[in-house]
Amino acid sequence: MIKIMADSTCDLSPQMLEAYDITLVPLHIMVDGGEDYTDGVNITPLQVVNYVENENRLCKTAAVNVFEYQELFDQYASKYDAVIHISLGSQFSSCYQNAKLAATNFSNVYVIDSQNLSTGQGHIVYAAVKMAKQGLSAPEICAQLQELVPKVDASFVIDSLEYLHKGGRCSGLEAFGARLLSIKPCIEVVNGKMIVGKKYRGSFERCLEQYVKERLANNDDIDYSTIFITHSPLSDSERVVEKVREIIQTYANFEEIIVTNAGCTITCHCGPNTLGILYLRKSPKQL
Repeated sequence: MIKIMADSTCDLSPQMLEAYDITLVPLHIMVDGGEDYTDGVNITPLQVVNYVENENRLCKTAAVNVFEYQELFDQYASKYDAVIHISLGSQFSSCYQNAKLAATNFSNVYVIDSQNLSTGQGHIVYAAVKMAKQGLSAPEICAQLQELVPKVDASFVIDSLEYLHKGGRCSGLEAFGARLLSIKPCIEVVNGKMIVGKKYRGSFERCLEQYVKERLANNDDIDYSTIFITHSPLSDSERVVEKVREIIQTYANFEEIIVTNAGCTITCHCGPNTLGILYLRKSPKQL
């Protein structure tokens, strides 16, 4: 038996976590004033939005420390043949390095750098649990996951740069200009780093239509097995998500379309009204 674990940033749904017995390792959410919450345990994305917008309190994320990983690995390493932990990308956080250090105390704990976040990381977790169910060994699973990591196509459209500005990731001038010109940037993960891709203009929903079409139409490098629609708290979320689903089906025929809510980490950094489509490519993605 192989146990699959992941940092809470993978943004898989509670139903998927339960169905595949995936254990999450929660990051810390730090709120101005010294409050330390546990991602997805005693704080929700909606609460993050409330702190920022109604109480003017900045929310930040903090990595899982080595001791916390050791405690969790210790719970499962003796009960399973192996433990495979899929971490938040190493260039976004020290989670991967901390998990690797903790794993040195166990002979059967493996740590995979997803080089991604949200359901970009979630794709790797989902692949891992399916391989484990097929009976592959831990080394075989890890080898296949390493080949899969660079094939993940992860991107999001952000309605506002205000949260990135408050977190120090863009200037006040950039945030003001984006607001003035109705610019909705596409944030992409490439080679394990977050970059700004195309900048769309117009209403958020119109920008989503353009974004989905440009990602999927006339693209012969798509693995059509699974696509995630992942979003932070949205205005009229059910209607927006259904519209995105329809656009996806117009341009691509995926076997599975899975909708998940982005957790506190994405919400802390990108704010509400952030939505992405995340899928696999047939070949590694490069700049």
